Order: sequence, then C-alpha cells, then structure tokens
Amino acid sequence: MYSLFLVILCSGLCFASMDSDEYNLETLMDNVVVLRVPYVYGNMMEVRLTCGEAYQDQPVFWKKDGVQLSPDVQGNQITVLVKEMDGGNYTCHLSPNGEYLNHTVILVQLDPDNRTVILEEKSPEEGHIHCSAPNYKGSFHCTWTRTQHRSHAAVLLVKANRYLDEVPCVLDADGSGVHCHNANCPYKEEKHPISLTVYIHSYSRLEAYTKSFYLREIVRPAKLPNLNISNGQVFSWDYPESWEKPCTYFGLHFQVKVVHPGQSCNSEKLIMNEIVEETKWEVKVRSKKYVFCVRGQDKYTRGPWSHWSQCTVTKNDVIC
Repeated sequence: MYSLFLVILCSGLCFASMDSDEYNLETLMDNVVVLRVPYVYGNMMEVRLTCGEAYQDQPVFWKKDGVQLSPDVQGNQITVLVKEMDGGNYTCHLSPNGEYLNHTVILVQLDPDNRTVILEEKSPEEGHIHCSAPNYKGSFHCTWTRTQHRSHAAVLLVKANRYLDEVPCVLDADGSGVHCHNANCPYKEEKHPISLTVYIHSYSRLEAYTKSFYLREIVRPAKLPNLNISNGQVFSWDYPESWEKPCTYFGLHFQVKVVHPGQSCNSEKLIMNEIVEETKWEVKVRSKKYVFCVRGQDKYTRGPWSHWSQCTVTKNDVIC
C-alpha cells in the first residue's frame, strides 16, 4: 500500500554500527539504516548488526533477503560485508527456518549524493520535483517521474517541514507524487520556505531529493472558467472557484491572445497579445477566423500562469 501518512520517524529496533571513519552509517527510520559511501569502484564495508538485547542469550540465525547466509552466520551480534551498492534486508531467527525475531534493512547512498539515476530531471531550473498549489490555503501537490530503467523504484519516506513545524503529507497511490497541507493563514507573510525531501530506493540504492520553496512561488491559478462571447466580439470569464477571496486582495491579471486558426495558445504567430486587469476583453481584429486565449496570474507575486482557456472563432460559429 503506497498511501503513507508522513511522520518523523525515530530509531529502529535493530542496531548497526561500524568502525571505519571513512563511511557514515545513519538510522533513517525504524529498522532502516543508510550507509553513505564515496563513489569508488570495489568498495567493501564491514557493518555490525545486532538482533536485539532481548535475544542476547539465545541462538540466532541470520538471513539476507530471505536466504540463509553462506557460510552460516550465528549469534546476536554479527558483522556483514557490504560490497558497493549491495545492501539488503538482514533478518534474524531462532533457528535456520525458525521464528522471525527482527530485521535491519541496509540501504546504500553515494556521498556526496551527486549521482542521481532514479528520478528524471524536469529541467535545470526546476530540478527533479515539480510542486504546485491552487491557492494560498496551504495545500500543495508535488510530483516526480522515475527514469525508464528505474520504474520499479519505491518511495521509502517523505519529510516536509516549514522551519520548526512538520508539514503532514500523504503519498499518492502510484508513488509518483505527494499531497501536503501546511496549516497556513493565507494573509500571513511567508518568512520561511517549505522544505521537502523524498527518499526513494531502487533495490539497495537510496537517493534523497530535496526541494525548497515558498507557496507564493508555486501557486498556479486554476484554468479560468465560464469563458464566453457576447455582442459579437466581447469575451468574458470568471475567477477560478478555488482562488482566494476577496479578489481585491488576491488579485489576478490576465494575458489575452489572439492567434491564427489552427495555432495553439502558445504559438508565437499571434495577431494580438495584451495584459489586462478586467475579466473581459473586446477583440478588434478584421479576421473572422481566429483563436481567442486567456490565462491568469497572481498580479502581486507574479507566480506561475494558469493553463490557457480558449475559444475558436469561425465565420459562423464560436466554440469555447
């Protein structure tokens, strides 16, 4: 089940440690440790695992990913050799095929973490994660795309916070995004950005992706509704229902374009292009065939534009 209420997770029941200062071992969440290593071919690291204090005087047998270690490894405390990115799920049992007692998952993360292969980069400016919000009420949605060869990768943990406050989130069912809600007053000035970190793993390889932003940078108005025409060439539209009110405080301005028939609203082959404040515009062009386009933007923060609303005008008909 991919749904996940995100919390800050504490140390697990199994413990792992190591002697070398060259590598960094850290508990990420219950029963999961992260081995951070430099990108060097042939790395081999010894990691000590403990089944738990409760099993100190009991016979303990170990398996890795469900397969008994070879040669057999017994004892409450053992040392395993992790080669390169080959971590795994180490479980301890009362006998070779006996009762499960505990487990530790060892994941490997390259350090410094500058070799990301699991998620696609959306753009150099945007990075690997895209975030958007419909208004300033505090809810936002972030998405990411796995690379073709890492489509099986799974999200392990997502952490979001604004300064000292946690931001609760729920993972999307397909693991490709997350919905979060920051209990935020829309009228309050944003003094601190929201920080989002996504931990995603492909087999034993772990990568962490972080994005930091203010809501004002990601608020995108919804597509403008009720676009219609009256009196021949006067187009009108409304503010989105999801947009903040009063509109005098959360004001939008609008880009109106007229493009040639068959062209998209993003076309540079345009007939007319204006920025307007009102929710109506009279088109004064000679052509009887054209496409009318309009979109909105917060006129104070100048954040992302909404998607285009459009009407296709022909000599005998208007389709909006």
